[in-house]
Amino acid sequence: MIEVILKKGKEKAVLHRHPWVFSGAIEKVNGKPANGDIVKLIDAKGGFMAYGFYNDQSRVALRLLEWDESVAVDEQWFKEKVAIAVAGRNELLADGITNTCRLIFSESDYLPGLIVDKYADHLAVQVLTSGIEKMMPCIIEELQRLLKPESIFDKSDASSRNHEGLQTQNIVLAGNHPPERVEVIENGIKYNINIAEGQKSGFYCDQRDNRKIVAAYSKGKKVLDCFSYTGGFTLNSLQNGAAAVTAVDSSVLAIDTLKENVLLNKFDADKVTTIASDVNKQLRKFREEGELFDIVVLDPPKYAPSRSALDKASRAYKDLNRLGMLLLNKGGLLATYSCSGAMDMETFKQVLAWAALDAGKQVQFIHQFCQPEDHPVRASFPEGEYLKGLLCRVF
Repeated sequence: MIEVILKKGKEKAVLHRHPWVFSGAIEKVNGKPANGDIVKLIDAKGGFMAYGFYNDQSRVALRLLEWDESVAVDEQWFKEKVAIAVAGRNELLADGITNTCRLIFSESDYLPGLIVDKYADHLAVQVLTSGIEKMMPCIIEELQRLLKPESIFDKSDASSRNHEGLQTQNIVLAGNHPPERVEVIENGIKYNINIAEGQKSGFYCDQRDNRKIVAAYSKGKKVLDCFSYTGGFTLNSLQNGAAAVTAVDSSVLAIDTLKENVLLNKFDADKVTTIASDVNKQLRKFREEGELFDIVVLDPPKYAPSRSALDKASRAYKDLNRLGMLLLNKGGLLATYSCSGAMDMETFKQVLAWAALDAGKQVQFIHQFCQPEDHPVRASFPEGEYLKGLLCRVF
């Protein structure tokens, strides 16, 4: 096995079992490993530190896997990690009111670069590292053994694959091509999921708990669901007796699917207004028209993909939330989220405080949202904590 020598003084993060080693921390590579090969990381004195995937095209040159030198990182090692991750979701799926979740969450499940989402009897996979790409045959074999899915579909279309020297792809890995509509259940609510054509892997199961929390406040209320996608917050609000819901999303396909999901659950379609539009433009239009709501939900896409984008993203979050606050009745609720890993909770609170100041509003933070149990945060990898949100009462 090829050895990679760590620079002196760069041992701390590795000893603390953080799974990333940046290219600037590497002193020397004894040989020419192919991207995605498993290599042995050695400290400056020649002592073993860890095994990991190597990639000289990525800023993260090593993604560490195993810190015990006596353990063989072979196909069985990867199969065991898959089995442990799948078993960890069994309790979540046991009651039958939810049959969709994230089965494998990359570094947080000790499989860096592998995302697997379960949609009823279908699996959607995202492969984001060259190392995982090489191990996919044994990973697929184990997923088939454990779950016997009707299909495993590769949705590896994320731009981050470019950093690993990988091409994007949307292909069937096992079984049949998933149907255009896969019906799943989350919190007892039915959704039609388009795995092949939908955003990300087809659905956003990371908001499962948060949808239920917001819905608890929705009875008899007028709700605005922004960046609604296929209706997660809309449907939960309707289930809990919302008087009216307006859903806004820029995707016509998402809005059409939301309408289908309203009918699928036999909710009153007359209570739902759908608008296919840019959210910021629509919020300004609502403001001009004097439209007000009791609850406003803001669940935008990732504004800060990296720390370097944080200042620009903070301004975007501030303006979005200022607009949301201006559309609330006095004492109304703003449920606002950030899925940017670079945006920590304290910074997000500060952004909300700035937004309130600009809007001339007083704000109370009454609940903090986070990602659910199928998106665990590994103690040695705090970067896995990306989703945060605040439920605000606005005066």
